[in-house]
Amino acid sequence: MQKKPRPALEPPSYLLESVDNALRLVQMLRDVGAIRLKEAAQELAIAPSTAHRLLAMLVYRGFAVQDERRLYHPGPAMGAGPAQRGWTREFTDVCTPHLETLSLVCGETVNLVIRVGTQVRFLTSAESTAMLRVGDRKGQVLPAERTAGGRALLAELDDALIARLYTGLAPDELAKFATELAGIRAAGFALNVEQTEEGVAAFGAAVHNRSGRAIGAISVAVPIIRYKRHTHGGLVKQLRRAVHEIEVDLGDRFDGVDA
Repeated sequence: MQKKPRPALEPPSYLLESVDNALRLVQMLRDVGAIRLKEAAQELAIAPSTAHRLLAMLVYRGFAVQDERRLYHPGPAMGAGPAQRGWTREFTDVCTPHLETLSLVCGETVNLVIRVGTQVRFLTSAESTAMLRVGDRKGQVLPAERTAGGRALLAELDDALIARLYTGLAPDELAKFATELAGIRAAGFALNVEQTEEGVAAFGAAVHNRSGRAIGAISVAVPIIRYKRHTHGGLVKQLRRAVHEIEVDLGDRFDGVDA
């Protein structure tokens, strides 16, 4: 029996142009895979500034991610981004037991992040059971330079790539940032003291594959009232031990990852 064809779709009478443009951008990302700001503006016949605002909202909501070349790619909210498929799923599975163990040992919330351009995406969290704790951050997208895990990952990059990623920084600001990242490399861990959220600090360290390339980072988020206690306690040592154990468990499974 032949099925009756679906009726033709027509735009709703209450069509909102801004919503329609945002959805058309989602369709472009889905079908093309990578678009530039100029291409988006031309396709939608809108000003580049308007396209930029729409794309920025898609990035904020996880429907798009932007890389070092300023190309926009499908984000994890569409099931096509780095946090939802491919190597990151297996990476998360390997790391999760270690995050949970570290959370129990230190009594704080532990996060797993990856870097996407100048942003970090929180793949998962092992939330502390303490009464006063930092909550689950899974799915959040934050500027890499403001987070402990992001700073640990940026410290793994050479100065030339940092300069390409942060073209908006003045020469003196870029030099200062490069010095900060060099300090993180020397220390082996990074700090974030109320840079992303008032009342919250974090310690972060990069996780490497067997080839020595940083493919992610773990961070321990703590209420600011416990920050000084952790700086003088064993948290950094516990963090480093967790990273080492994760790297042992990773084996050679992620040697081909170019994160």
